[in-house]
Amino acid sequence: MATDDVRKDLRAAVAARQELGPEYEAEIIEGFLERLDAQRRATLPQPVQAPQPPAHPSRERDPGGLALAIISIVAAIPITAIAADMIGPFGVVVSWAGLVGINLARSVSRRRY
Repeated sequence: MATDDVRKDLRAAVAARQELGPEYEAEIIEGFLERLDAQRRATLPQPVQAPQPPAHPSRERDPGGLALAIISIVAAIPITAIAADMIGPFGVVVSWAGLVGINLARSVSRRRY
């Protein structure tokens, strides 16, 4: 089933072939086929792309996470010593819970972005 546009293009190609002669026949046919293929592609439904998940923040965009972890470990040494000397084992647990809580809070807050 040829549409009116395809029929007009075909008639124009035949008329051009008659006017220009057989030496341009290959170019005329190629041009007609390209127009026909472009029209066919324009009428095909476009594939639907699946939505991409949001990008997770990488270390390049979030260097503060690594710095906080290193500082926490370095600070944990004297904090643990002071808490163990002044309060005992309960102080060590409380101080480490605080350090873990700080790092966990930052990690959870960064996942929302």
